[in-house]
Order: sequence, then C-alpha cells, then structure tokens
Amino acid sequence: MNKFTHGTSVHKIKAFLYKTKVFLYETKVLLNKIKHKLSEQFNKNIYTRLLFTNVIVFSIALVLLINFSGFMVKQSVYGMIEQDLLRKSKRVNYALSRQTTGLETAVGSQSGTEQELLKFLADSFDARITIFNHEGTILGISAEQEIVPGSKVDTKFIEMLTSGKATVVHKIDSETGQLTFTAFIPMGDAEKTVENGILLESRPANTDLILNKMGLFLYVGGIIILMVVIVVSVYLAMCISKPITRLATSIAEYNGGNYVLNNEKYSLDEINVISEQVKKLTVTLENIQSKSSKIEGERTRLFAEISHELRTPLTAVQGFAEAIRDGMAEDKALQDKYLDMICTQTHHITRLVDDILSLSRLESGDIAVEKLPLDLAALAQGVVMSMEGIAKINNSTIIFTKKSDKSVVLGDVDRMEQIIRNLLKNAINATDNGSINVIIETYKDEVQLTIKDNGIGISPDELPHIWDRFYSVKNQRNTDSAIKGTGLGLVIVKKLVQLQDGKIDVESQPGKGTEFCLSFPAFTD
Repeated sequence: MNKFTHGTSVHKIKAFLYKTKVFLYETKVLLNKIKHKLSEQFNKNIYTRLLFTNVIVFSIALVLLINFSGFMVKQSVYGMIEQDLLRKSKRVNYALSRQTTGLETAVGSQSGTEQELLKFLADSFDARITIFNHEGTILGISAEQEIVPGSKVDTKFIEMLTSGKATVVHKIDSETGQLTFTAFIPMGDAEKTVENGILLESRPANTDLILNKMGLFLYVGGIIILMVVIVVSVYLAMCISKPITRLATSIAEYNGGNYVLNNEKYSLDEINVISEQVKKLTVTLENIQSKSSKIEGERTRLFAEISHELRTPLTAVQGFAEAIRDGMAEDKALQDKYLDMICTQTHHITRLVDDILSLSRLESGDIAVEKLPLDLAALAQGVVMSMEGIAKINNSTIIFTKKSDKSVVLGDVDRMEQIIRNLLKNAINATDNGSINVIIETYKDEVQLTIKDNGIGISPDELPHIWDRFYSVKNQRNTDSAIKGTGLGLVIVKKLVQLQDGKIDVESQPGKGTEFCLSFPAFTD
C-alpha cells in the first residue's frame, strides 16, 4: 500500500467518525426535543397529568406484576416437575435395590439383565437412568449407545454422592436449547454405606409450551386490563379536571369584570370547598373595592373641603394685602386694621393646617398612643385650673366635681389632656355668663368624664354633623374670626378617644347647653 492510498484511508476514517459524531449529536438533540415535548405535555394541565400518571404507574405495576406472576408460575411448575422426578428416582432406586433378589423378580419375564432392567425403568418413567460410582465412572445407563466406555458424570454429581442427599437440578441444554431436569439419589439403603448414585434425566416436552401460553395469557390479560384502566383514568381525569376548569373559567370571568360567580355544586367536596372560599374571597374583594371607592370619594371630598376652607382666609389675606399695596388704605388706623386682619387670618390658616396634619396622622396611624396608668381626676382638675382664667373673660366659671376616689385609666397623658382641653375650650366659647361643670364618676368597670355647660347649645339638625370634618355650628355665640374654629377639633377629639379604647357621647339643646360624656375602661392592679 503506497502513501497515497494510506492517506486516503485515514481521511475516510476521519470522515466516517465525524459523520458518526454528527449523527449522535443530532440523535441526542432529537431525544431532548422529544423529552421536552413529553414533559411539556405532561405538565400542560391537570387532566393530562392525571391521565399520564395513572397510565404510566399502572403500566409499570402491570409489567412488574406479570413478570412476578410468570416467575411464580414457572417456579411452581418447576417445583412440581422436581417433586415428580424425585418420586420416580426413589422408585427406580427401590427397583434397582431389589436386583439382588433376582432380576426376574424385578422385571418379570420381560428382562433378565441389568441393562434390560434400566431400559424397562427408563421407558416406564420416561427418563434416562444413569448409575455411577464415587469416581464418577458410569457403571450403567439406560441408553447404552449414547455412552462411551469409561465416561464419567459431571463433577457436581460426584459431590452430591459424597453428601448423600437427594437433589434435583435443571439446566438448558447447550446443543438443543431444551430444558433438562436431573434428579440425583444415592443408590441403595440410606442406612448402609452408599457406593453408587442414580441419575434420572428428564426432558419435559410441554413445559416450555405451557409456560409460553401462560405468559401469553398474562400479557393479553394485562393489555385488556390496561385498556380498562386507561378508560377509567380518562373518566376520573375528566371528573376531576372538568370542575376545576369550570371554576378557573369563572374566576377568569371575575377578573374580566363579571363579579357574579355561579352557584353550581360540584361532585367533589374539595372543589366545593374551593368554590365556597372563592365566593367568600369575591365578597371580600367587592367589599374592599367598595371601601376603596368610598375612601377615594372621601379623599376627593376632603381635598375639596380643604381647598374651600383655605380659600376664604387666603382670599381675605390677598384682598387686604392688595388694598395696602394699591394705596387704598392711606389712613394709618385703617392700615393697622388691615394688618391685624391679615395676621388673624394667617393664624387661622396655621391652625387649620396644623389640625389637618394632626387628623391625617391620626387616620393613617402615624401617631402612637402610649397607654400607661393615669389618674383621670387629677389630670382633669389640672386642666380646669389652667383654663379658669380664660373662662373668666366670658364671665363664666368652671366647677370641678370628683364623685369617685378610683379614677385610674390606661391612657396617654398628653393625648388625654388634649381631649379635655379641646372640649373645655369649646364649652367656654359657647358659654357667656354661665357655668361649666367637669364631673368624674365611676360606674362598674368604667370611669366617666362629663363636661357640661349651660351655653347656647346645638340644634338637633346640626348635632349629628358635629363629628364631620370642617363642620361649624351655625349659631355660634362668638363670631370673632380671631377665635374661629377650624371645624376639625371634635373630629380629632373623637379619634383620640377611640385610640385610647374610650367612647364619647353628646347631648345638647338650644339655649340650655351641651353635655359631652367620655368613658374609659377602669384600670385595676
């Protein structure tokens, strides 16, 4: 072979290896695609997952069961053959042992020699009989023409003779491929010394046929059962997946704006439970949306109210400032008056902004209330003493009355003082030449604080609205803009009372006065 031919061969080999590598790679890619496709189909929905899982699990279980059943049947058949062959070997041993009394007695008129006896027994039991000694040398055989003089048996049979225990073994003939059973039994009486052994070799003709038919029946029956299981699995998968699909469709419609879920009852309790939970969730979401719409409306209204409340003082400030700028107030006294009005409106705007910020923090939960034991009577008495001077300006008096020695509650000192001070301020503004009573009482597990005045009072039509933001009573006694309220004081008071687990009620009659009653849980050691 020249160099050119050698180089060409190497090139062809490399080309073949490259093509093989490409083929293997493409095969791997194809298998991955098939695997991905099957996995995607398997995980597509609950129907396919249930169906595939049932079929795959049952198929594996069925194959294992068929193989196990075939193995057990095979072992049972082999066991029956072995027992039958052992029984035959014992009868052969018995017949050969009686040879010492005369062959004629053993075989009657049919045989007069040992060979004829072996042939007779072999024909009777449909087996080949072999007699051998301790060295393994064959002493006699029912089919003499099949043996060469001086032949020996397999070594394992010599070991069996040494052990002296009857045994049956089977193997596949390497030449014919036929199953062969060989029974070994020591020759003679077990109580005497065993010198020879007997082998009975049988080749059951119908064993493989029976086992093959049995295996065929098992597989055919398994296929039929598998078809039934597939039908049942399809039915079960549909029963389970169909209600889930309908429920998912209903939820999708809900997401699309249809807030009415059907009242269909499903066959599975678990699906009914999920359906009921979804309905409850739907009601909750509707409530949330309703509250959200209400909050949004409240926010819009609050912005409108804030804009309205700020517009009036800002307009006044702007008007007075422009009048001074344009020289309309040349008189010094008039300028001072305008400046006082600007200052008053500025203070009002400041109070309004402060109250709005306080209310916003209360409603958003930014204000933390530190609840500690405090003596409500001592706190109220201190606030009363600090505001007596303000009451005297209106020729009014504040009377403090303590009707109980136990007046300890859980609350925030600063917030509680803010509540009492705001209510007293309102009472002072509504009372002229009158009296304001502050009373502390205890009823069962509550401590009550009552602030009662004999001022102008509030009309029944206005009373429900005093808790509204920016609401001002129309018949206020003092209309001086310098002390005009922001309309947020009582709203803040109510929020602070609720944050301290308290309650607040109000009663009022025009011309007779107003009474605020606050109650808080009593603190006990």
